[in-house]
Amino acid sequence: MKTKNYIFILLIAFSCSMCNTSKKEEKVSTEKTSETKKHEHTTLTAEDSLKLVNHQIEIKGEVENQLQLTVDSLKKMKVVTIENLKITGKGGVIKREVKSCKAVLLRDILDKAKIKQTDHKDRNFYIVESASDDYKATFSWAEIFNNPTGDNAYVIFEENGKPVKNGEMIGLCKNDIATGPRHVYWLKSIEVYKVK
Repeated sequence: MKTKNYIFILLIAFSCSMCNTSKKEEKVSTEKTSETKKHEHTTLTAEDSLKLVNHQIEIKGEVENQLQLTVDSLKKMKVVTIENLKITGKGGVIKREVKSCKAVLLRDILDKAKIKQTDHKDRNFYIVESASDDYKATFSWAEIFNNPTGDNAYVIFEENGKPVKNGEMIGLCKNDIATGPRHVYWLKSIEVYKVK
């Protein structure tokens, strides 16, 4: 009987020590999380912004026709007008409003470049829009070609009847809940990659 009690007490002690270890790990994890620095966007001067301007965007990667598009190139494609565009951030906070934009659908640009698909079932691609300040936004093939997002992802080249200020072209997805994360100023390239 004493042996059984002894084993039982050992099991309880072991369980308690495991609980305390788990609480210590949880505390360390919480401390590490709270130490994470808050990401803040710095405001650029007009001079710094000018250094980031691109006069063309490259369409490259897994495409048959690598392209270099300028504002003039985009104007020759199917141009759409976007009215009352709101750029929103976390929690739906409106960061910016634009009365009218001129843009081309990202899908139309990718159709012109022609993604290298072996057959109609070959759809495992992702698209990366990159800015000259290294900001990136991504889309999947399905979002662009098999989803309402494809009707709402644009490359903008004009705002309120004037050329775009922050780079000559901007990438944007209008139907995102928060449009800010895929609002790419100083757009320099659109790259297509195959998922491996």
